[in-house]
Formats: sequence, structure tokens, C-alpha cells
Amino acid sequence: MSITGGATAAGFALQNQNGAGTGYAYAGAAAVAQDASTIYFNPAGMTYLAPGHHISGAGSLLARSLKFKDTGSDPLLVYPVGDNGGQGGGWAAVPAVYWSMAITPAIRAGLGISPTFGNATEWSNTFVGRYQGIHSEISSINANPSIAWRVNDMISLGAGLNVVRFDADLRSMTPATSMLPARVDAQTRVKGDDIGFGYNLGAMFQLTPATRIGLTYRSTIDLKVRGDAEIAGNKIPASVSAELPNTVSAAVSHMVNDRLQLLGDFTWMGWSHIPALSVQSRATGSVLSLEPLGFKDTYRVGVGTQYQYSDTLRLRAGFAWDQSPTQKAADRTVRLPDSDRFWLGVGVNQKISKKTSIDLGYAHIFFDSAEINRPTNNNPALQIVRGSFNTSVHILSVQLNHQF
Repeated sequence: MSITGGATAAGFALQNQNGAGTGYAYAGAAAVAQDASTIYFNPAGMTYLAPGHHISGAGSLLARSLKFKDTGSDPLLVYPVGDNGGQGGGWAAVPAVYWSMAITPAIRAGLGISPTFGNATEWSNTFVGRYQGIHSEISSINANPSIAWRVNDMISLGAGLNVVRFDADLRSMTPATSMLPARVDAQTRVKGDDIGFGYNLGAMFQLTPATRIGLTYRSTIDLKVRGDAEIAGNKIPASVSAELPNTVSAAVSHMVNDRLQLLGDFTWMGWSHIPALSVQSRATGSVLSLEPLGFKDTYRVGVGTQYQYSDTLRLRAGFAWDQSPTQKAADRTVRLPDSDRFWLGVGVNQKISKKTSIDLGYAHIFFDSAEINRPTNNNPALQIVRGSFNTSVHILSVQLNHQF
């Protein structure tokens, strides 16, 4: 089991920053503001929480099925083509915690700690795509101190600092010898980490007593991931420069009556900031490996609902469509076999006491079939991996909320 997650939003982004949002597929999350997790989705929402302290702790369990079907891959030189790689997915646990407090009736402060990006994919050492990747693990933990100001009854503003700890561990196989009777592969590995900084801004507009609009922006984060490249038994100090994408989201919440709430959102992500992964020697600056990604900017749309069934029980449901930054088979990688997907989510919020409640949510993510037609080492003369990936994800979430 891993805490890195198996990217449930576009690219290798995670969409599991709380447990409550799973139940409505995170539709309109930037306008909901029902607990302390609003710190991540829209810090301005802290002004909609009751005075005092609010704490929310969440955990999501992800079960990802990821399978490959070969449709005519080439061998690399004289080496065997290989197999379908087994089960590339697995289980992952994604935790998050938030705290908000009232400084004055109009000013709130808070802190959120949650993963924002992550991916864990593992194929067998005999996988047909082993020369492109067998193990890919990416994780980022984001600390997000935030502040919010209620300007008046209609407008609230918020801002936060993002401190991101980013780790990456990428492995693949490489031909070590073609001498008969044995043709031997050796493992190569690039491992490193970095700490990056960014910011996020949010605003909420209470247009009418029933209708609220939420707007958010999350900045890019520049990373210089430093570590080592292990190639043929040799360790080479190496680095990878990357820029995590920025995000813009617009969300709406509308109360049809005192029980039924409708939610919706549109979110854009700037994935084109990461055109390729280039591993460079820190000593000489030479390129040790180059992996083009062909990422395009993406968008997501979601619709959801909450229904206050009784004074203590709230029912939820939601649907979302999420676009992949990978749109061409030649750009798709065995490390991140991403494709367009849609969510179906259901959930409940149950009050345990006047100050405490629990959220439960379940979502199933359906992925489009993902074709790959990618050359190894950017050289079609060496090998082209051809096939398709079949992916699905189950998510079970729980969240405990308490105010005092």
C-alpha cells in the first residue's frame, strides 16, 4: 500500500483533498464551504464557518485496476518482447487534515496539509514496456497556511501559501548484455526530491441568499528535483526541472429550497507547463534521459447535489468529466497511462452531536481506453510499444469534522 495515490484527476494530480467531496464528485467544491477543508478548495470559504475552531481529518482508500494489452509491440534489438506486465495498479491511502479558527468576526486563519499530486504504477520486470518504465512513484505533500477576510455580507476573500514536498522514484530496465545463452536486463533508477513554493487565491460572492459563486486560482510551483541516477551500477548526481501546473476554478452553489442544494464547477489546469521530463547530470549538465510528455492544458466539469434528508442526515451525489493532458497514443507513457475519465459519486454526512459530524463517500472512476504507440528512447528503430491500457478506480472516503 502507498500514500502516493494513483492519480485520480488529470495527469498525476490528486482529487482527494477531503472525504466529503467524494460524495458529490467534488462538483462545486470551491463554493461549498461546509467544513475546514474549504482551506484547500477556496480559503475564502472559512468566513462561512461558525465562529470558533474547526478541525477536519479525512482519509481516502483508492483501489486502482490498471492492465495492459499488447497489440504488436516490437522487440528491442535481440531481446524478448516480454509480457503484459501484470497488474500495474494497486491500493493507496490518501490522508488530509485541516484546521480553521476565527481571529475576529470578519477574519479567519487556517492550515491544511494534504497531498496534491501523486502516482504509483508498477509493472513486472518482464513487461513489454520495461525499457520505458517498470516503477513510477510520485508524491507531493502540500502545507497550506491560509487567511480569509469577509469584506461584507456579499464578498469574502482568501489567500494561502503552498509549501510542497515533492518526491519521485522512476525505474526502468535497460539491456545489460546480449550474450547467449542469457540476455540480461539491468535496472536503472532516478530518485530525488525537492521543496517548492506557490500560492493560492480565492473569492466567494453571495449573489442572493440562495446562490453563491466561488472563484479560485492556484499558482504553478517550480521544482528542481535533485537526487541520483543509477545507471549500469553507477550513481550519477542528477536533477530534473519541473513546473507543477496552475489551476483556475469557477464554482456555483444554489439552494433550490431549504433542503436541496445544486452544485457545479468548471476547472482548468495548465499541464502544458510540463512538456517533458529531462534528467540532467548535475556535474556536466548533459542530458541523461529525455521523456517527452506532450501534455496539453485540460479542463474538468462537474455537477452535484446535496439533500438535507433530516436534521442530522445529508445525502449527496455527483458526476464529473475530467480531461486528460495526454491526447495522442505517441505521447502516452507506460509510467502514466492517462486518459479522459468520468466520476460517479455518492455519499452522506451524519451529525454525531451538535459539534461533530462524519462524512462517508464512495466514487467510481471510469477511464476511456488508452492507446499507446510510443518509441523507446525516442527512437522508432529500437522499439515501439503498441497496446492499450484498461483502467478503473474505486474510492472510499471518510472524514471527521469537529468544532469547538
